Amino acid sequence: MEQLKSRPQAPSRPAQRPEQGANGQRPAPLPEKALAVGEKARHWAREARLYCKAAAEWSRIHLRRWTHLFHGAAAGTLAVGPVSFLMVAGALGTALTLTTLYSTSYAVIVDGQEVGVVADQSVVDHAIQTVESRGSQLLGYSYQVDSDIDYNFALTLKSDLSEERVIRDYFYGQLNELSDQLRAYELSVDGRVIGTVKDEAALNGVLDQIKGQFVTASTTSAEFVEHLTVERVYAVDDLMDPTEMDAALRANTTGETTYTVVKGDTYNGIAYANDMSLSDLLALNPEADVNRLMVGDMLNVKEVVPTLSVRTTEQVTYSQPIECPVETVEDSSMYKGDSKIITQGEEGEAQVEADVVYINGYERDRVVTKTTTLREPTTTVKAVGTKEKPKTASKGYFTWPTSSRRINSHFGGRYLFGSYSYHSGLDIHATYGEGIKAADGGTVTKAGWHYSYGNLVVIKHDNGTETYYAHNSSLLVSVGDKVYQGQVIAKAGSTGNSTGVHCHFEVRVRGSAVNPLNYLR
Repeated sequence: MEQLKSRPQAPSRPAQRPEQGANGQRPAPLPEKALAVGEKARHWAREARLYCKAAAEWSRIHLRRWTHLFHGAAAGTLAVGPVSFLMVAGALGTALTLTTLYSTSYAVIVDGQEVGVVADQSVVDHAIQTVESRGSQLLGYSYQVDSDIDYNFALTLKSDLSEERVIRDYFYGQLNELSDQLRAYELSVDGRVIGTVKDEAALNGVLDQIKGQFVTASTTSAEFVEHLTVERVYAVDDLMDPTEMDAALRANTTGETTYTVVKGDTYNGIAYANDMSLSDLLALNPEADVNRLMVGDMLNVKEVVPTLSVRTTEQVTYSQPIECPVETVEDSSMYKGDSKIITQGEEGEAQVEADVVYINGYERDRVVTKTTTLREPTTTVKAVGTKEKPKTASKGYFTWPTSSRRINSHFGGRYLFGSYSYHSGLDIHATYGEGIKAADGGTVTKAGWHYSYGNLVVIKHDNGTETYYAHNSSLLVSVGDKVYQGQVIAKAGSTGNSTGVHCHFEVRVRGSAVNPLNYLR
């Protein structure tokens, strides 16, 4: 058999001097880690060249032998037995198997642990790039894989090579561990960031507690009025604890709502009840006339609004009276516009089922879903007058007693002569001697001097309401006179406890002074 002769070694190369830069200086030494990686790469390259050289030499010798055997068999010069043929076929099959099933590969070692085997190191590089890109998006800063990565050269079955997904999942596992440590939860209300907490369960507990304070046994639904969003965040410097988050969500802001004027209201009283100054109230209502306030007027007032509001719906059942139907009969002995009850009916009763909507415990809407009559009402019979009223009859509303509507002093509390006092009417501007007119028809019950009022006229109207006209210079009516609306009853002056010419005008209902602005037209 032909023997393999050792080939003469190539003459060794003389040592080369390190390359120099363009400026004649030696390049700066590489970092220690880069040198180590370079040394490993050169080692793998030398091993690969030796593997290739040995394989080429083995193939060269055995291919020559197989060629001679096949040629001899074909020429009949060499007897090829079955055993020799099988040996040749086995060698060829082995070579074919090696090249078909196996591949050169690299075992990937991360921090001393093998995580997979790849055919090319670029698989690992691509996996790391993918994880770092996703990590940077997730964490909000430039994320870098911080691991020691080594490679060991190997020959591996192609079926045993790791997919990139396997390598990627390993590095995703590292990212997940880090994100668990850094993850926090940022709460926003209507797009405004309130704060960030570490524990999602604690945040949900705070929200449930705020919502739960308005939930009762009858509550069918509960939700926040505002739009809430909770986002996972990672790069956070300032975290709230649950107590701080609870306080921030319960903090109040200032908004606006409307108020409907009721009988007895004054501008000052409405402002005080809503923790406002009179100037604040007028600023929110630029079209308001400070000299006029009517029942039913809608005013804008300041409202305290929490950062987070809760809307609840309750299903309620309650009893409600059913009004009596009214039957009218004419009565010629009564004036038109007057009426009286002849027979008072009895109210019925109904059972009502309704869905009631509350905002922070205050009712905002009510929808009746079912009504059941428990008792029918009976009819009320009412007599209505048909006789024409005399000129002096009351019309049921008041006109201004002076030509001017300028008010020098309003109804309610005021400072006078350096001390606080209660003002029971309006001081309306007037000129000396100007005619003071009856606000409505009625009967004069007082006409003369009356202490601090000076010269005073009091008129009692048909419904029992009284009007006062004080500080007059002279009086034009007497007790018992019937007067009509707009009739001049006195001349303006400054008698009694007065600071100047004006008309002090009062309205008294059942003996109590009320705000005249609620009655004047």
